[in-house]
Amino acid sequence: MISGVFLYNHKGDCLISRTYRDDITRSVVDAFRANVIHARHSVRSPVINIGRASYFHLKRGNMWLVAVTRLNANAALVFEFLNKVVQLMEAYFAQFSDVNVRNNFSLIYELLDEILDYGYPQSTDPDSLKLFITQQGLNANASREEQTKITSQVTGQIGWRRDGIKYRRHELYLDVLESVSLLMSPQGQPLSAHVAGSIRMKCYLSGMPECKLGINDKIVNKDGAQRAAAGAGAAQKKKRNRKAPIAIDDLTFHQCVRLGKFDMDRSISFIPPDGEFELMKYRTTQDIKLPFRVTPLVQEQGNRIDITVNIKADFDPSLFGQKVEVRIPVPTTTSKVNVHADRGKAKYKPGENAVVWKMKRFAGGRTAQFTAELELLNVSDKKKWTKSPVSVKFEVPFSASGLEVKYLKIMERKLGYEDTEVTKWVRYISSSGSYEVRYA
Repeated sequence: MISGVFLYNHKGDCLISRTYRDDITRSVVDAFRANVIHARHSVRSPVINIGRASYFHLKRGNMWLVAVTRLNANAALVFEFLNKVVQLMEAYFAQFSDVNVRNNFSLIYELLDEILDYGYPQSTDPDSLKLFITQQGLNANASREEQTKITSQVTGQIGWRRDGIKYRRHELYLDVLESVSLLMSPQGQPLSAHVAGSIRMKCYLSGMPECKLGINDKIVNKDGAQRAAAGAGAAQKKKRNRKAPIAIDDLTFHQCVRLGKFDMDRSISFIPPDGEFELMKYRTTQDIKLPFRVTPLVQEQGNRIDITVNIKADFDPSLFGQKVEVRIPVPTTTSKVNVHADRGKAKYKPGENAVVWKMKRFAGGRTAQFTAELELLNVSDKKKWTKSPVSVKFEVPFSASGLEVKYLKIMERKLGYEDTEVTKWVRYISSSGSYEVRYA
């Protein structure tokens, strides 16, 4: 699998060097420095082959993290591991930077010895590793009971949560965060659209609570027929005020979720980690509710171009879009721009060859219009304007995919507190991914 892991700063200095197999030599350090960091041309590919070795690299801030192998390794697995290494270091010393790596090199070597065994990734969960790999060191006089607790925490079935957690107030916060991506044709037809979402939780519960979460998904059979998810939430689906089931294309769960229970009745049962974590990620391409409809129109008359952009908020009037920004590209030969917007502020940015139209709040069901008069330079070598799409950025407090949390139940048998004693909050936020509309 992975033969070695190396950390470089932006100057090319190798700060951390850890090899796990004897099929690579020290020369791989200099090879990466010369061919990637100090290369005269920019290296776009995250995987580069030098000699007989493959270098998987990613850059975070002023640091390079590199994994080297001579085998035909799974690239997705290697990059997932590298990202977990960055998250692990941020969990220990807040920021993955040159200074922090130099100040914690012994800790990093200890972590690399623990999370890789002969090049094969092991547990990278920060909560488990922090029990026995600490910046202060373990207490040599720790009782046998404490040592046993650490051992069972690392090797047991519930390695993501320690025993003995207590809070005065029991609180659970759940955020449904979605990124909406769209490419719209000039005729107003979606050429591609998808929603990438995640459910993040902040858990402040005592003991070992059993949580059960229900969402309004549906199962798609192999023959194309669809059936609604059955089980504990079946009675709630009959309510008229509930949203229709949605088809989820991809699902990825945190390790705490019992997959067998989900396959059986579509309920998400789990014992949550303490603090903040990502419960699940998903992706859907069907029945997406587009928050904004944008219609750009262009009229070209010699050295003058008139641009009109209409935008409509297609969500509930009781909701407000936040941080709405429309970026309208203009030709590189633009010399003068007169803009007018009936809502928000618009400004021409010559360095970006675009007019940026910003609105702090945008109520659902409302419309807004932007107009611009462009004057172009008289140039002999006049090229045809390649009209880049109009892009939109936004944040709207609703679910674009239609996903809804139907219920969230909590039970703790040992301490005996009830579900009604837990303060629960659910929030929906849809933001823009690559949200673009082509000129008509």
